[in-house]
Amino acid sequence: MDVLSSRILLRPSDLDRSRRFYRDLLGLAIYREFGPPDDPGLVFYLGQGLLEVSGHGAGPPGRSVMIWIKVRDVHAERAWLAAAGVPIVREPIVEPWGLIEMWIEDPDGIRIVLVEVPAGHPLRRDLRPVLPPGQSTGCRIQRGLRKRGSPALARNAQIRASSVPAGHAWSCRLVKPIVMRRAGSAVV
Repeated sequence: MDVLSSRILLRPSDLDRSRRFYRDLLGLAIYREFGPPDDPGLVFYLGQGLLEVSGHGAGPPGRSVMIWIKVRDVHAERAWLAAAGVPIVREPIVEPWGLIEMWIEDPDGIRIVLVEVPAGHPLRRDLRPVLPPGQSTGCRIQRGLRKRGSPALARNAQIRASSVPAGHAWSCRLVKPIVMRRAGSAVV
């Protein structure tokens, strides 16, 4: 399976209570907010993953947790999974929010949502504002900086080989650090 990203989906019985718990009590940083402004869904950073708290759970708490997996082609994944004998709980359909979603379940009944983001969907565009003056990521390819035997270059040679011209080196640094504040402490 060609996985592009993933997240845990939580459909709580009381959305507002769960938003306050994860945002205000646990202090999780918000990755994305979506839906109606008066009752938004939130996606939180969760270490190396994401936690989406949205909608309302219908049923016991165990059915309100799902795994969300973004794939390149949900129809190709459907064909592969069906051929492998994985039961398809819900066929791929275009949801009202524009994503193509299909459902399967793991052997214990945990719902897994396979999602394809079609071309032209807002999730395919970077809607973040331009960085303020004085801030940049400083990512660039520089000529003449490749050194023989460099451990960092050797470690990433396979990744960069096709995108960095011979005699050049790739570098990326944050020119001005981004500081996130949580309950009086700073994390850089």
